[in-house]
Amino acid sequence: MNVHDSERMAGLLETEGYVPVETVPEAAARATEAGDGGADIVVINTCSVRENASNRLFGNLGQLAQVKRERPDMQIAVGGCLAQQMREKVVERAPWVDVVFGTHNIDVLPALLRRAEHNRKAAVEIEESLKVFPSTLPTKRESVYSAWVSISVGCNNTCTFCIVPHLRGKERDRRPGEILAEVEAVVAQGAVEVTLLGQNVNSYGVSFGERGAFADLLRAVGRVEGLERVRFTSPHPAAFSDDVIEAMAQTPTVMPSLHMPLQSGSDRVLRMMRRSYRRAKFEGILERVREAIPDAAITTDIIVGFPGETEEDFQQTLEVVENSRFSSAFTFLYSPRPGTPAADMEDQVPHDVMQDRYERLVALQERITTEDSKKFEGREVEVLIAEDGGRKDEARNRVSGRARDNRLVHLALPDGVQYGRELRPGDMVRAAVTHAAPHHLVADSGVQGGLFEIIPTRAGQVWHERQDNPDMANRVSLGIPLLR
Repeated sequence: MNVHDSERMAGLLETEGYVPVETVPEAAARATEAGDGGADIVVINTCSVRENASNRLFGNLGQLAQVKRERPDMQIAVGGCLAQQMREKVVERAPWVDVVFGTHNIDVLPALLRRAEHNRKAAVEIEESLKVFPSTLPTKRESVYSAWVSISVGCNNTCTFCIVPHLRGKERDRRPGEILAEVEAVVAQGAVEVTLLGQNVNSYGVSFGERGAFADLLRAVGRVEGLERVRFTSPHPAAFSDDVIEAMAQTPTVMPSLHMPLQSGSDRVLRMMRRSYRRAKFEGILERVREAIPDAAITTDIIVGFPGETEEDFQQTLEVVENSRFSSAFTFLYSPRPGTPAADMEDQVPHDVMQDRYERLVALQERITTEDSKKFEGREVEVLIAEDGGRKDEARNRVSGRARDNRLVHLALPDGVQYGRELRPGDMVRAAVTHAAPHHLVADSGVQGGLFEIIPTRAGQVWHERQDNPDMANRVSLGIPLLR
């Protein structure tokens, strides 16, 4: 969601005539180790889900203070969830910040920068409710081949550990026609993959009173001509229904990957978290998904050390993880967020106990992930080639991308195939897996005399055209479909 918002911020600034600093060599040359990049404007888009985000923000702002003293005309803007939460306190702690704006008024960023410049004082503006839906704003998409499309903002759940509903507001859904128009627009610009975004995507339709709206939307998006892959994140187990499973199974372009947040395997802890499902329902969802989509890769989120969690509660989480066979899990130590009910609960779990449980959980999931990955050795995978590879790709003449189930795959290029020429970002490759590591697959079949089939795509062609015409790379999208 934050990446999606950042693309809108960049689109707004470029519409106002600003350009990325890396395209201006004389400006980029003055970059410092503070991370300013040599830019005239630095925008920090913040998160507030975990305490570490706040520490990082003020650490970064502290580094930028010296740059601001040396280049007083440089402007610093802070937006996103932490800005929504802290408001004027951002400027109180970092007086050299020029602009503070929240999650509900991204659209005013250029105006606030002008106001701060004119008044020579910080411009702080926080709205309490959404004024302009972010997806309707100009967009500078980072990727040619993949796009984020927001279907809703906000959340109606009241999880006791989560600050998001307070900062993003109640759920607001876009109309299906608007979403389809944006999907058609990004496909016309070259995207072959779209990820539908929402705090709780499977409750989509609640604000305009249509049950089953998300399943219908998946089918409709899946029919858009030229779109190869559809993904979505994140659903909530309490509202996840069989019609969504059916839509996933019956729509070929909806990918066999599902992120299903567990949070805890203990019904007692789930009750304290105010998560409106229980272990049996969660495991039942996974069973039905795998029955309908046998090759589905299921990932999850788990919080360790929620207030009041006992060793028995934690053992139940380990049992669910063992039974569920997640392909990977995002595991977190509980982080108290001011303003949430959980932050004031008694029986806060000591850090050393949390850390011990966390390490045991990670060890279990690493074993499961490794066992799951090993099953792919010798299998064929279809990989959407990414623009940014792994750290060792260049040295080993490899490229990287994502399989249909969203696993990271590294591929070695056979003789006669050059990245950026015969194979371009956004193209697809069919290859066979030759090695499986816990968090990635290696498909070197092309250099071993085996399968290596390139499937050119419209996205690859657009990437190629952008290399020949740099002006195309700087084009800002207004989310309007093109006639073809």
